[in-house]
Amino acid sequence: MSAVRVLPDVQEEEDTRGVLLNEVGIAGLSYPVTVLGPDGTTQSTVAEAEMTVSLAESVRGTHMSRFVEVLHDARETIGPSACLALARTLRDRLDAEEARVRLDLPLFVERRAPVSDQRSLMRVDCRLEARSGTDERVVIGVSVPVTSLCPCSKEISDYGAHSQRGRVDIEIDDAAWSQGRPGIWPEELVAIADQAASAPIFPLLKRVDERHVTMAAYDKPAFVEDLARDTAVALREDPRVAAFSVAVSNAESIHDHEAVARLRWSRT
Repeated sequence: MSAVRVLPDVQEEEDTRGVLLNEVGIAGLSYPVTVLGPDGTTQSTVAEAEMTVSLAESVRGTHMSRFVEVLHDARETIGPSACLALARTLRDRLDAEEARVRLDLPLFVERRAPVSDQRSLMRVDCRLEARSGTDERVVIGVSVPVTSLCPCSKEISDYGAHSQRGRVDIEIDDAAWSQGRPGIWPEELVAIADQAASAPIFPLLKRVDERHVTMAAYDKPAFVEDLARDTAVALREDPRVAAFSVAVSNAESIHDHEAVARLRWSRT
């Protein structure tokens, strides 16, 4: 029986250059995860992970394998609070002052057609990010497709009005999850974007639903400026939101360009 060979731990070697690294780790890792919903339901999806820690100036390198180990152990309970717990675990496991976890993943939210009640699933691109250390924080982002109908077109036309596919991107700093209180879920941000739009997007519509959605959009025209401001008002009224950014874009149906509106806001 051969003796067990002890391999050198090169990462733990001392470094004498005197340079602190703010972030070292892994990026671009695709990994299957199970995401929790606010109602306790779960869904399987694939996240692209970026996980980093700070590295002391006296240590040569970090242990890259431990990042994947930490994500693997947490893969079945992913959500805003779980993402923060993952960052805390990563910081402890790597004995670091700071840790950051970012997960970009598609969520599928159920849509019920407004008249026929037919069910379908719509993709929403979601971002969960958490930092653990001296300044703990949770960041939640969504990119939501919406319908908008041009107020100007409706006002100046004898009949009809042009509409376009829009997208509302919301990113918030949550002030509750890091304090152990219930915070904001991605699904809540999706609802805010839907409410600001002329009409929500539905993957499946029967004829009666299409009629309903078309007329609903006509009754609620909105510029990108309107979508951005209505989204901002809803976010400002939520005490769980410490800061946010909103970016709205419309793929204009009668122009060869997009219309955009963006803003940033902080409670402090």
